[in-house]
Amino acid sequence: MQKALLINPEKCTSCLQCELACSFEHEGVFNPAKSRIKVFEFEHGRRAIPYTCTQCDEAWCLHACPVEAITISPNTGAKEVNDNTCVGCKVCTIACPFGTVNYNADSGKVAKCDLCGGDPQCAEACPTGAITYVDANWTGYERMLESAVRAHPAA
Repeated sequence: MQKALLINPEKCTSCLQCELACSFEHEGVFNPAKSRIKVFEFEHGRRAIPYTCTQCDEAWCLHACPVEAITISPNTGAKEVNDNTCVGCKVCTIACPFGTVNYNADSGKVAKCDLCGGDPQCAEACPTGAITYVDANWTGYERMLESAVRAHPAA
């Protein structure tokens, strides 16, 4: 059974614990700027939404990579960047329509969510349950669409 991150923006308090946990897990420092998950605030801070790679089926990043540095993990289904293969060309950052593949200037490579090998630290650190790691059937486009319609009903 594949699992995925499920984000409930209504529970997010913008505490940034997810960003800190991610940056520590992957970079060894507590620095939100180095996180693979970001908390986007809008409405002048009244609403916050964590976002990261959705591990989409289309995987534009994977198909755009000219050196095949992005592969699918057989264990988690995550689209993972192989640092030994990545040449830092940034084509995948352009291909991702969600802006969740980022260039890491320190390494000269790209970085994106890899689900922490099946134990996502962002979900572990989230004190409100805004980020959970659930059966992949509970996430996806249809669920996002339903949430968007509830948040912004047609006039």
